[in-house]
Amino acid sequence: MRAVWRLLRSRASFPGRWDLAWVLGGTVLTFVLSSAFEVRERLAAILEHAEAWQVDEVPLTLMALSLGLAWYARRRQQEAARLLAQNRELAQELIALQDSERLALARELHDEFGQHCTAIRIEATYIQRSSSLEQIGEAARRAAASAELLQEGVRRLVRRLRPAELDQLGLVAAMESLCEAWATRSGVPCQFHSQGDLHERGEAIDTTIYRVTQEALANVVRHANATRVLIELAATSQCLSLSVEDDGRGFTVASPRRGFGLLGATERAAALGGSFEADSAPGAGTRIRMRLPAAPQVRAEAA
Repeated sequence: MRAVWRLLRSRASFPGRWDLAWVLGGTVLTFVLSSAFEVRERLAAILEHAEAWQVDEVPLTLMALSLGLAWYARRRQQEAARLLAQNRELAQELIALQDSERLALARELHDEFGQHCTAIRIEATYIQRSSSLEQIGEAARRAAASAELLQEGVRRLVRRLRPAELDQLGLVAAMESLCEAWATRSGVPCQFHSQGDLHERGEAIDTTIYRVTQEALANVVRHANATRVLIELAATSQCLSLSVEDDGRGFTVASPRRGFGLLGATERAAALGGSFEADSAPGAGTRIRMRLPAAPQVRAEAA
């Protein structure tokens, strides 16, 4: 009992010992009460009359069940620790990527946008001070050219933040355009097939499918060394499925350190109540599959 009391007193510095103290205290209390009331002997006398139903085997069965539940709890604890480490790694990567993107946007805003805004201000001041219509006209044309370049820069930044093709073309046409542009840049044939009704599925679904496809194609260029890529997008009344397959070098899926792109795709799918998996092996190519419900329940943090 003194040992239990010492564990209780040290709970502030070791929180896990508080739970252990309760377990040990309950065990000791059970032993004391069982000894005082001779529980084992009483149970033996009661169960002796139920030998025909093998009731006396229940304690051993319950002990086996307890050990099984303890093993199950340990397995779930290990899985939770793995998922926690994975989420922590993903959060760190997201923070680093966010900071990098912010730095790039700030640099572009300062260098390019600041330059065009300064040019427009100079031309406006020149127009105010000029008395010649010819000079005013030239300054106005230069200001208009700077404004046009500024507008193009804004459009470029908007495309970086959200694919403009989704709004302009729709999901299927945007995917076809993405495949054609990627094949032209990389020199690797890319085929796209769609099936089912893929219209008006919602902005969240369209963006997720487009971004996961972008990441998959980027991984093909960086790692796969493939000679062909096949993309399939299908929709049913219950779900949407995306498949991206290549014949490249492949990789070990069970590797403890997965790429940030795979983690990000997994989180994107999970945020919409879907699933994401990668099927690959060294030298056997790679196939990624994502399934999304037709009417996704978006998680609060994703929204």
